[in-house]
Amino acid sequence: MKKIALSLLTVSLLAGFCAGLAGCDIGTSSRSEIKIGGKTMGTFYNITVIGDYPGGQDQLRHEAEEVLDSINKEISFFDRNSELSHFNQHRSTEPFKVSQDVADVVIASIRAGQELHGAVDVTVGPLVNLWGFGHVKPETLPPVPDDNAINAARKRVGLDKLHVIVGYNSAQLKKDNPQLEVDLSTVGEGFGADKLAELMDRRGIQNYMVSVAGAIRTKGLNSRGKDWVVAIEHPTTEQAVGQRLEIPVCTRGQAISTSGSYRNYKIDEKTGARLSHIIDPATGKPITHHTVSITVVGPTALWTDAIDTGLMVMGSDEALRYANERSMAIYTIVKEGNEFKSHYSKAMQQYLVCD
Repeated sequence: MKKIALSLLTVSLLAGFCAGLAGCDIGTSSRSEIKIGGKTMGTFYNITVIGDYPGGQDQLRHEAEEVLDSINKEISFFDRNSELSHFNQHRSTEPFKVSQDVADVVIASIRAGQELHGAVDVTVGPLVNLWGFGHVKPETLPPVPDDNAINAARKRVGLDKLHVIVGYNSAQLKKDNPQLEVDLSTVGEGFGADKLAELMDRRGIQNYMVSVAGAIRTKGLNSRGKDWVVAIEHPTTEQAVGQRLEIPVCTRGQAISTSGSYRNYKIDEKTGARLSHIIDPATGKPITHHTVSITVVGPTALWTDAIDTGLMVMGSDEALRYANERSMAIYTIVKEGNEFKSHYSKAMQQYLVCD
């Protein structure tokens, strides 16, 4: 679902860069594993199970894709028949009934936005479109919108205009502006990874890694009896993915995801300025700082997927201050001149030392 940011997620499974060996510990796996992968949400999912899965590989694929298909039907922005799309088409301020899953994702998104003082906003779509990074084709828009256009779009944006009403057996969404729309692409992949993790837990799987694009969940140990390891990619070139791995991250059973800005951008033909696809809701304009990616480790992929985007809006310095005050584990990469410099919060240190 994250159509805008798919190519920006810079966390990659180390297995993909180490001939399929989790943790890059080259040798023969000591325990059997089942691997599957496929397309979902406009991107890819991958699952590695250590040991057996009830019903085998085919059953794993069937159940995983059933989970992911259900999520698409609920929160896809691009499927005109999804629950979320029906809410977006609901041009009224009257409450609109939704499933508990949709309500849960919206609640988590609003909470993340509030925690980050509006730096992440799932209603920001009109501004993303205005700058040519959304669902409107760029050739139909001016390269740089004027202040009048930005102010007009901002009237349709704001978490304060979106409400969730939860009852005993029902959930509803309500918008104050009938034109308001919600795009959950920034958190959809994380939600998908969490749901796959829930599936593994229900089936009694004790050791697994699941991912939807760059949103990853792990549990237990890999096939060599060690902690699952993923790698933060270093942006040595702005278009070449996987050319250099910045540093391994030991997940320790946590979720991990990354937001980045160094691959999806355009150039202002008049000024030569680089315009990031990440829009600051406070200004209605692309971010201008030199932070190129922020990785977050935390309890759920839905949470890390929501938080990483907001931290990117804030930039490395502010994000690190914020994270250290709250004992959050984050890792940032900043372009300084012709070089990339890495920084991390105190809480991140435990994930950077692998056994």
